[in-house]
Amino acid sequence: MKTRILFSLLLLLPAAVVLSKSIQQKLDKAAFYEVMDRGKLDEVEKEIEIVTNLSLPEKDGYIGALLMRKADLQKLPAQRLKSFKAGRIKFDPAIAADAGNVEFHFLRLAIQEHAPKIVKYNKDIEADKKAVIKGYKDQSPAVQHAIMDYTKKSKVLLAADLK
Repeated sequence: MKTRILFSLLLLLPAAVVLSKSIQQKLDKAAFYEVMDRGKLDEVEKEIEIVTNLSLPEKDGYIGALLMRKADLQKLPAQRLKSFKAGRIKFDPAIAADAGNVEFHFLRLAIQEHAPKIVKYNKDIEADKKAVIKGYKDQSPAVQHAIMDYTKKSKVLLAADLK
């Protein structure tokens, strides 16, 4: 009897591993945007680790955005610049490869609006705003919620623009 139970459990183990991996391959966008909004360095670093371990084709875009957010939270100017550049190196090719990704346009809009002028990362604000307005209704509820929350703080993107 014990042998049958053990054998049955061993047969189920591969299915449990596959199920576990498939669950881990989905980005929790609500949590991602909470981390981006809250702006706590330790949470951003943990989210970078989480996203890095996912096998999503667009993960470089999310990691890049997180790295640029991290730059805003660091104390030393050299660290800030290094993180921002690393984020830009990951994010810019991701958005270029998927120019129709409204979520990436939203992330870039938010980053550009708050980036220091010295990094000269503000050339696509109007194009990103238009893309977000046009594609807002097609986004998941978590992304729509993040965009609507952002409009409360933004000087560029207003809630009235999205109706």
